[in-house]
Amino acid sequence: MKFPSLVKKQFCKTPVEVTIYGEGITEDGSPVVAFRCGEIYPSDTLLPNTNLFAGNAHCNMQSKAKTIYTKEQKIVQVSAVLLFDGDIAPDTPTLSAGFVVLDGVKRNIVQGIKHRNPDGTVNYTELDVI
Repeated sequence: MKFPSLVKKQFCKTPVEVTIYGEGITEDGSPVVAFRCGEIYPSDTLLPNTNLFAGNAHCNMQSKAKTIYTKEQKIVQVSAVLLFDGDIAPDTPTLSAGFVVLDGVKRNIVQGIKHRNPDGTVNYTELDVI
């Protein structure tokens, strides 16, 4: 049975570079890169990808901002939800850490969810970033 796609590819217009870390660390102490796609914003502060595991990614992005007041200052925290059609990292069972680059800004992945169909296939992928 074919299940309908809940995140349509035609509405995924925002270009994004995604790097997802796997579990464990390398011998020099850096996280293991399990998945990487896109080379959209190479700059001096963000190293361009030397090995691409996939092509450029596009997502449906919904962003929000909230103001946090402390005794010393006011902080505006911007977060976003990125929705991808299908499974962006099929070889990675968990999406728990990594970063994305949106409009040249590097944001950390806080949570990743693979929303599944009743037959176990991935319908869409959701990444929460701040």
